[in-house]
Amino acid sequence: MRYKDKLQPINEYEWLLPKAVRKEMNVNGKLIANKAIYDAMEDGAIEQLSNVCCLPGVIGPVVALPDAHFGYGLPMGAVAAFDAEEGIISSGLCGFDINCGVNSIRTNLPFKEVQEKIKELISALYNNVPVGVGSKGKLRLTNEELDKVLIDGCEWAVEKGYGVKEDLKHIEENGKMEGADPNKVSGLAKKRGLPQLGTLGAGNHFLEVQKITDVFDEKKAKEWGIKDKDQVIIMLHCGSRGLGHQVATDYLQIQEKAVQKYNIWLPDRQLACAPANSKEGQDYFAAMKCAVNYSFTNRLVMTQWIRETFQKVFSKDWESMDMHTVAGICHNVMKKETHTVDGKKKELYVHRKGATRSFPDQPVLLAGSMGTSSYILKGTETAMQKTFGSSAHGAGRAMSRHGAINQFRGNDIINELASRGIVAKAPSPKSIAEEAPKAYKDVEEVINTVHNTGISLKVIRMEPMGVIKG
Repeated sequence: MRYKDKLQPINEYEWLLPKAVRKEMNVNGKLIANKAIYDAMEDGAIEQLSNVCCLPGVIGPVVALPDAHFGYGLPMGAVAAFDAEEGIISSGLCGFDINCGVNSIRTNLPFKEVQEKIKELISALYNNVPVGVGSKGKLRLTNEELDKVLIDGCEWAVEKGYGVKEDLKHIEENGKMEGADPNKVSGLAKKRGLPQLGTLGAGNHFLEVQKITDVFDEKKAKEWGIKDKDQVIIMLHCGSRGLGHQVATDYLQIQEKAVQKYNIWLPDRQLACAPANSKEGQDYFAAMKCAVNYSFTNRLVMTQWIRETFQKVFSKDWESMDMHTVAGICHNVMKKETHTVDGKKKELYVHRKGATRSFPDQPVLLAGSMGTSSYILKGTETAMQKTFGSSAHGAGRAMSRHGAINQFRGNDIINELASRGIVAKAPSPKSIAEEAPKAYKDVEEVINTVHNTGISLKVIRMEPMGVIKG
């Protein structure tokens, strides 16, 4: 059966996957996509959507967003919510790079001033922010300090001089999820995380200096410190590094055993899970919060190094350059939230995998692919009704990394970007090739879909001036 063929158009941007498609489905699925994105969507991603609709205590609909693509168990770019009493908690539905997310930092520097020094700036940032596979940071933490990071998150960073209290107001959860328990994190996860705090890492992680090209909502932009199109802004995208990956791996194994213990039927073993209130479920939640806090801290430490680099290159104090956090958000996370379901308030465990929170009037950071535009949007009440307060997190891959490496040459992409005035730097040409712009969906199609569906609305559009890939 081709699951994609079972999708029924609701309107121009929404497609229903009825639970009648297969007898095991407990709720409907939904795809949010315009026709172009729908046409390119993999059947496997829709089958994965239907699989998650079969899980115990699932609350419908399970939603694939316009950046969705085939992933581990659940498509990357999807949202699944479960009843807090009758549902499940799943490591795989949250993702391996726990709290992979984005920080946006504004400046008051005009485009021309930054453009004149962009090569020097990108080189300085590359030298000051550790990048690449297995990269090690400049911080030397003790085991006790690492536990403090896992519990206190960005509060630890501010206390140590990495960031300021003002930053915390603009970071999701104020940079710290309560209830994190380092005792639920394995020794191996801590060992992997110990040397990596303050590192960009590899894959789709990036640091980008951007120029603002369009302001769609001047009132909201001004609230966020964006006063005109001439301003330069920075976007930092990374996650919880080896620590988060190990937490996910450890708990997948624990939850595979829990499936047997609690006699849970799964349509796909990648959907390993545990009952929401079980020890296996709650232990994962407490460990996941540790990885979330590590990731928030990781980005804030690098945010401060970015500020220091700008100070050096432009010979100005970072505060005089207004280098404050616009927003810090996460997009591989599970949270316990209250949502209205069938007219009643209900506590749910909302798993956002490659999806970002889109609560009314709050910033939504949506990153494009290297060399293409990125956006800051605002969340909406419509998102609360349609997607459990969620939106897309990026352009979404259209091609595997392996496929991209086979098709593209890193040096060719660097030269093509240079011809457009964009400076790109990475540890190797291969890092550039696997993140080639054409390996991703058209970000403008994704943006038009989330905007026209009303789940997040355009505020600011940016284009890259210089980019560092991990």
